[in-house]
Order: sequence, then C-alpha cells, then structure tokens
Amino acid sequence: MSSQGMASKQELVIEAGRAERQYWQDLWRYRELFYFLAWRDILVRYKQTAIGITWALIRPFLTMVVFTVVFGKLAKLPSEGAPYPILVFAAMLPWQFFSNALGECSNSLITNANLISKVYFPRLIVPVSAVIVSFVDFMISGMILLGLMAWYNFVPDWRILTLPLFIAIAFAASMGVGLWLAALNVEYRDFRYIVPFIMQFGLYISPVGFSSSIVPEQWRLLYSLNPMVGVIDGFRWAILGGDSKIYWPGFTLSLGLVVILLVSGIWYFRKTERTFADVI
Repeated sequence: MSSQGMASKQELVIEAGRAERQYWQDLWRYRELFYFLAWRDILVRYKQTAIGITWALIRPFLTMVVFTVVFGKLAKLPSEGAPYPILVFAAMLPWQFFSNALGECSNSLITNANLISKVYFPRLIVPVSAVIVSFVDFMISGMILLGLMAWYNFVPDWRILTLPLFIAIAFAASMGVGLWLAALNVEYRDFRYIVPFIMQFGLYISPVGFSSSIVPEQWRLLYSLNPMVGVIDGFRWAILGGDSKIYWPGFTLSLGLVVILLVSGIWYFRKTERTFADVI
C-alpha cells in the first residue's frame, strides 16, 4: 500500500472519531432548541386549559385519596410511622414523574416528525426535553406534599437532604426507559398502545399505595427487579425518616438496573437515530 493511501485511511479514522465527539458538542450548541421545545410543550399543556397547572395537582391528589382509603383505612396496612396520605404521596411523586415521562418520551419523536425530517440537530434533545416537561409537573405536584406535611404537622428529619440524590435516580430511570420507548415507537407504532398498559400495570406492581416492607423477605430481592421499587423506597426513606428503612440489597439491584437502562437506552437511541428521518 502506498504512503498516500495510508495517509488517506488515517484521515478517515480521525474524521469518524471527530464526528462522534461533535454529536455531544452539538447537544450544547443546540441548547436553545432544547429550551424552546421544553417551553413550547409546557405552554401547550397548560395555556389553553381552563384551570391551568391545577391539572398537575388533581390527578396525583385523587389517586392519593383512593389509595389512602383502600390501603390505609380498609386494609389498614402499616404506614412506617407517618400519616398514610404522606406515605402514599411520597411514592406518588416519583411514580407520577416516571409515568408522565414515559408517556411524553414515547410520543416525542412522532410529535416532532416535521422538525426531525427537515432539520439536523441531535435527536436526543427531543426526548430529554419531554422528560423536563414531566419534571415541571413533578415540581408542581410537590406542593401537595408540602401541604400534607403542614396539615399533619409532619416535620422531616435530616434525611430530606438526600432527596436530590433520589430525584436524580428517578430522572435517570425515566430517561433510560423513555429513550427505549421513543426509539421503538418510531419503528413500531404498536408501542402507542403498549405504553399506557405498562404505566397502568406498573402502578399496581410498584409500592405506591403500600409500603414495600409488606412484601415477604424471600421475595423482596425479586420484587426489586422493578427499578421503581428502589426509587420509591429511597423517596420514602428521605421524606418520612423515622421508622422508614431501605432494603439495601434490593435498592442496590434497582440502582444497577437504572444504570443499565440509562446506558443501554442512550446506546440504542444513538444506534437507531440515523434512521428516524426516513422512517418517521
């Protein structure tokens, strides 16, 4: 092989590596598009509704009331030393965030089909902006938790300082699963019907209306294969304090699954991203 041919081959390899790095730099360069998409979706969600952001409060509040009556009053399940409504809502916050993020992410690429098929930008911006919209709902719903704490005169202990860590884990779980669903929904439109079922089924197999401590010890590690079990237990441990405990083997397993979902979600999204404009 001639020296000229070797030089050309080397140049191609360097350019490919540069293109890969350029993608992640583009995420920062296109940050204004990210702000625009997130802000647009927030305005669309609330601007033309009669009661605005109150919709972000009504659904989790009513769900909390139903679970409190069924599991707290009728079934009389343990509440880990806290008022049962606070026990439920401490789990409703991460679950509602996760559920909303999955719904928004799975449809985000389809909703922005015209933009994706005409303009270049890192497609990862679209599902990430969808998760941010769900995070806004999460922050608004947090006002209900503050109201419940004031109503029951409940004061959290030092563990509340660790709450940002568990919020970050919930964000990672939502992002990981959301990226998988967003990419799969482009290729297989059946997922528009599957996602609502996943969210409804997941609500009942996750410890939202009850404490995971009621799960028999021999089944708790298997139960923790649901990554939201660790997230919800972490939220309760941080918010409730007192008698609330974390089952650390299960939490470690859930945390590991969250990391796997996030890394594999980014990998699969990047792998299929180049075909979105043609398929969508």
